[in-house]
Amino acid sequence: MEQERIDEALELLWVLNEDARHDQKHFRLGSDDQDIEALIHQLVGDGLAVIDGDTIRLTDAGAAAASGLIRRHRLSERLFFDVFDLTMDEVEGGACKTEHILSEALTDSICTFLGHPTTCPHGKAIPRGECCKKYRVDVQPLVTQLTEFEVGKRCKIVFIQQSDAGRISRLSSIGIIPGSVIRLLQKKPSVVLQIDETTIAVDPELARDIFVKRVADA
Repeated sequence: MEQERIDEALELLWVLNEDARHDQKHFRLGSDDQDIEALIHQLVGDGLAVIDGDTIRLTDAGAAAASGLIRRHRLSERLFFDVFDLTMDEVEGGACKTEHILSEALTDSICTFLGHPTTCPHGKAIPRGECCKKYRVDVQPLVTQLTEFEVGKRCKIVFIQQSDAGRISRLSSIGIIPGSVIRLLQKKPSVVLQIDETTIAVDPELARDIFVKRVADA
């Protein structure tokens, strides 16, 4: 049986467990009964699930595999929704693909980039990873919007959200491009920042499109 099919089954069992629904009648992936029976047989044979009467549950090995899949899926949703501003349909479709290809190291990098979020855009819990255990739950994201950055500190522009080509052009024309190191001087009423020896005022709406990360003061 294809690994992707096994992965879908593991994810479903994880979600059913979250909802405390262990009866086999809930274990449905849009397939006929014969296919479901074969899938359950495969899961049990691989030591990923156990059958007890009418219930089906993940084994420890199955739960570990499912946890990784759910973690990759929900972190991908968070990335696509928060950073790339995609629709929920696009978020779900993209996450279903990336969950199968992300390595553990890359998954932890995304988690750290996002600030170790605890829930996906749907409000479902994101399983913790090794990277999360090294930090407090309220750790600040590695990359954040300029409007959320600390006044007086230096930061590097990581990327600019391309929500409007005109905005990107206006920012580029005043030297605000990815890779630039700036110092945030003020956030209200307008966002004031310094690039080299030049001081620039930016509309807060434009500043929200700029994502930065902290750099050490010179």
